[in-house]
Order: sequence, then structure tokens, then C-alpha cells
Amino acid sequence: MPITSQAAVRSPVARIFLNVGQLVTGKAAAGLLSLVYLVIVTRVLGAQGYGVLVLVNAYALLLGSTLAFSGFHGVVRYGAIAIERGDKASLARIIRFMAVVELGCGAFAVAVAAIMAPIVGPRLGWSEQTIRFALPYSLAVLATVRATPQGILQLAGRFDLIAVHQTVSPIARMVGVAIAWAMSGGLIAYLGVWLFSALAEGLAMWLLSWQSWTRLVEGERVFGSWRGATRENAGLARFILTTNFDITLRELAPQLVPLTVGWMMGPAAAGLFALAQRATNVLQQPAVLLASGSYSVLADLAARGGGRPLRLAVWRSVGLSGLGSLIVLAALTVVGGKLLVWIGGSTFTGGTGLMLLIAVGRALVLTTTPLGAGLTAMGQPGKSVAAALVSNIVLYPLLPVLLLWLDVNGAGWHAIAQNMAAAIMLTFFFARVRDRRA
Repeated sequence: MPITSQAAVRSPVARIFLNVGQLVTGKAAAGLLSLVYLVIVTRVLGAQGYGVLVLVNAYALLLGSTLAFSGFHGVVRYGAIAIERGDKASLARIIRFMAVVELGCGAFAVAVAAIMAPIVGPRLGWSEQTIRFALPYSLAVLATVRATPQGILQLAGRFDLIAVHQTVSPIARMVGVAIAWAMSGGLIAYLGVWLFSALAEGLAMWLLSWQSWTRLVEGERVFGSWRGATRENAGLARFILTTNFDITLRELAPQLVPLTVGWMMGPAAAGLFALAQRATNVLQQPAVLLASGSYSVLADLAARGGGRPLRLAVWRSVGLSGLGSLIVLAALTVVGGKLLVWIGGSTFTGGTGLMLLIAVGRALVLTTTPLGAGLTAMGQPGKSVAAALVSNIVLYPLLPVLLLWLDVNGAGWHAIAQNMAAAIMLTFFFARVRDRRA
């Protein structure tokens, strides 16, 4: 059901959590598969080998999130306005424009990743064989080139297909890991599996969005006019540049932090940090789902005038997210002492404190995610960018200091400092900002 027709039958908060509920079904299946293949990979490779795998993947995704272009916010916000006024031709131009920009930037990011791999790899503890494989692994950047089709699916209300997409990478990894394990494969074999899953993840989103594209812009060609998109949609260019910068800043830390840990402390420490992060995905993934599930609803409310309904939807989402975070934190505190060893084996002993620190930081992200989505939907993405800039860039120099002072646990304290700063800023901004129509 398209977002414009959902509004007539459900409250905004109900629509947000219905969307999240649909996404959770896919994420739950993905989580179960991920746990199975993660146990195999970490026990086969150990902390050192798993750390190298994490660093190669983080390097590719860092270049993807930095140089590639994510424009789904523009597709959803300005697409919702075009749908509201019944202008399918304008909607088609917006989508084509974003696809051209995203695919072009993605190709550039792949090239840069391939060129830089031999320079970066030795400092991160990669072997010569790993460095050679890092060149084709640069294609994993394409896993991040899928924002435009995601925006199409959100506009069409097809969160069920977004949920299906969330199972693509875990299924590909599970099948690949089973084959690599059966053939007694080593690090390069598992890197090949990760590359295959990345390519499948990127391609699948474009394929899943095809039917929604044909329905939303019925009668419009795929390869048609796109150059007039910024001219006929006032503020589109500035909006997508700002929101892309925001997303880049938010995705920078998840890839930059493990690379920093690996650079300063070696692959084994990076492997321990990465597994602690994976163990707390029960908090991280709901934040991603909430941002995805809430933004189209809030953009729809903003297109209809915003005001009190939008604000109530955001604050109620914050309250429910905070309650869920507390429950998950309590559960992790109970089982935390054994969780990493259960998953990865004895080489991951000693990561309990780090895992709990990361969990607290991610709980803060989950609780305040609706505030960032609300600010962007109200045409104020710069506020969200400011919070991301402070937490991910201004506070980044604190990470090496904490690592030197507190060893790998310093990365956990850094996560808390980052997300506390962002939470305070987002709360302050949202409490003061006024609605602004595009």
C-alpha cells in the first residue's frame, strides 16, 4: 500500500511500527542465518583471521559510504510531494536523476578502492595474497549502491520487499560459508564469499524495485528525461547533498573505527571489536529499521503539513524505542559474560566489557533515531548533519587517545561519548525546530 493511502487508515505511530514490523521479519531471518555462519567463520579463522576479513570488508564499505551517493531521502521526500500532486512525470525524473548520480558515484568509489588497496593493506596487517584479492574485492562497494531503489520501495509502501532484501546477503553468505567450510577453505575463500554476498545485495534491491517503479510511474520509460529534476523541484539539490553528507557521516564511524583499531592494535583486536559489535546488533539493527520504517511516514506527514501529528509521532517513537533499548540492555548484561566465547570460541575471551560498552552506545542510537528522521522529514537535514558531524568527526580524535589509554575497551567508551553527544544535540534541535515545507 503506497504511503499516501496508508495515511487514511492508520495513525502515524502505527504506520511507523507496522513498517518496522515488516522489516523485522526479514531481519530476524537474516539474524538467525548470520549467527550460524558467524560461528563457523570465527571458529575457523580465529580472532586474527576474522579480523583481517573484517578489515578488508570495512575498507571497501568505508570507500563506498564515503564516495558513493545515497539519495533515498530525496526520492522519498520529493517523491511523496510529486505523488501528492499526482505528477508521475516529475516523480520519474526525480528517480532517474538519483539513479544516474548514485551509479556514477558508485563506479568512482570502486576505482578508488582498487587503487588504494595496495597502499593501505600492509599497514592493516594484510598478507600479499590478501592485498591481491583486495583489488577485485573493491567491487563490494556496490553493496552500498542501492539507495534509489530503496526509496522507490518506500514510496510504494513495499516494506515487505525491503524485508526480503535483508535476507539476500545472509543467505548468500550462509550458502558460501557452507561450501567454503566443506572444502576446508581459508581466509581467501571466505573473502570470496563476502564479495559474492555484497554483489548479490546490491543487485537484488534494484530487481526488487522494478514492479514498484512501473506502478508508481505508470506509462513512463526507464531511460528518459532526468535533467529537469533539480530545476522543477526547488531545494532538491541542496537537500540531497545535505542528507547524503549526513548519511556519509553516520556510516563513517562503523567502518572507520574498526580500521583504526586494526591500524593501531592489529587484526586480532579488530576481530574482537567486530564480534562485540555483531553481538550487539540486536540494538543496532532496530535503529536502522526504525530510520527506514519511520522516514517515509514522517515525509508523508510533512508533505501534508506536518505540525503536531508529526511531532507526536516522533516523540512516541522515541519513548517506545527507549523502552525497548532498556529491555535489550538488561538481557545483554545477564548473558554478556559468555556470549562472545559462545559465538567465536576461546580466541575471543576477554571482550565482555567492550561488548557492554558498545551496547550502551547503540541503545542511545536506537532511542534517538526518530529525532533525526523527523528533522530530515521536516526539511531540516542540516540539524541532523550537525549532530553527525560532532559525533563522528569532531569526536573521532578521541578514539586513538582512548585506545592508547584503555586498550581495545577505549573503542567502547568512544562509542558512548559519540552517541551521547548526538543524542543531546538531536533532542535539543528537534525540540526547537519548526516545520518547513519544501
